[in-house]
Amino acid sequence: MTFRTQSIIGKCLAAVCAIACVCTLAGCGGVSTRDNVIKIGIKFDQPGVGFKKSGTYVGFDVDVARYIAQELGYSEDQIEWKEAPSKQREAMLQNGDVDMILASYSITDARKRAVSFAGPYLVAGQDLMVRSDDHSISGPEDLNGKRLCSVTGSTSAVVVKEKFANEVQLMQQPGYAECATALFSGIVDAVTTDDIILAGLAAASRGRLRVIGKPFTTEYYGVGIKKGDTAFATRINNAIRSMINDGSWKRAIEDNTRGTDYMPNPEYNPPSPTEGERHE
Repeated sequence: MTFRTQSIIGKCLAAVCAIACVCTLAGCGGVSTRDNVIKIGIKFDQPGVGFKKSGTYVGFDVDVARYIAQELGYSEDQIEWKEAPSKQREAMLQNGDVDMILASYSITDARKRAVSFAGPYLVAGQDLMVRSDDHSISGPEDLNGKRLCSVTGSTSAVVVKEKFANEVQLMQQPGYAECATALFSGIVDAVTTDDIILAGLAAASRGRLRVIGKPFTTEYYGVGIKKGDTAFATRINNAIRSMINDGSWKRAIEDNTRGTDYMPNPEYNPPSPTEGERHE
């Protein structure tokens, strides 16, 4: 091998290494992964949706996130889970703290001014959860004179009061687990939030709680990503389509709401994930 040949090969290897470094540091396809990991934001306190349990992570959002990560080429041990509280989600994406967020994160025009979304991967709806032996409540219009729990900062209970039952008594708790406890003990008569979250709580209640099953809003759950990354949105949407088509999406719903008879509204589910594929 001549010196000139060695020099050419060396330059080619250097160029390949440089390209690899750029992809690793900048994130080919929308993921910033210095250490070959993908950072995913989820909820840690929503049974059936996103829940941290004895050092593991379970829930429908978690199952969808794992599937997407696998389709993007990441194994389970290459996922770094991050807690994504509702008020911090946009900042976490803007600051690069996470690559994507699946945290019962509804797609709204207001949020799309700060971040982009892929999906939707589920169309949920606001519903009610009551004690299993209470048949006095069959919808939000039955809540006049009743006590209704929701989480501090949520607008769910306000929607019920303004649109369905202006004499309902509202109670706020820091989390849905606390609302469920208040429902167990008879302090409140119902809990309201998205149906998938309620189904997860009911599944963990050993038959003591049930979801009414009459959603009265539509919430399009999306995968939050950095603003304007249409290529990444397309890759995520392709993964969601695969999950729906191979039956994994349906199995994830069933596994995380077992014993509740929960079924996402068939008028909207499974959804068609096209969000974020074009500049808005």
